[in-house]
Amino acid sequence: MTSNKTRTALVLATVLVGLSGCAGGGGTPASAPATTAGTSPSMSMEPSAPAGSTSSGPGSGAANAAAATITISNYAYQIPGSVAPGAEVKVTNMDTVEHTVTADKDAALFDVEVKENGGTATFKAPSAPGTYAFHCRYHSNMHGSLTVK
Repeated sequence: MTSNKTRTALVLATVLVGLSGCAGGGGTPASAPATTAGTSPSMSMEPSAPAGSTSSGPGSGAANAAAATITISNYAYQIPGSVAPGAEVKVTNMDTVEHTVTADKDAALFDVEVKENGGTATFKAPSAPGTYAFHCRYHSNMHGSLTVK
């Protein structure tokens, strides 16, 4: 009888470990959205200059004044409307697991790992205008696209 209890406990423990997550930062919650291709209505779509910034001339455009930001929350990307070619893109991860922002067709274009709980990383946007699909290497349901123009 003790053998049956032990076997049952072992099977239950194995199932629980299997459900708890996988490589690189854990599993996806059942309620996670499959894809987020934009930002929330209250979020600004374009980067803006810091308050009080009035400089002009070469290198002082809005794209250079503030970095574009991708925010990861609830296993979804919140993406700016577009970024300038070669602009610095900041990624902030608000989830409790690590994520990546990895270009689909050519990871050499951009591929950053972003630690959990407010971790940040940066990368340079591609220099050629276009739309660049990306994903999280750890969570197959996470996809987005970065528009460079």
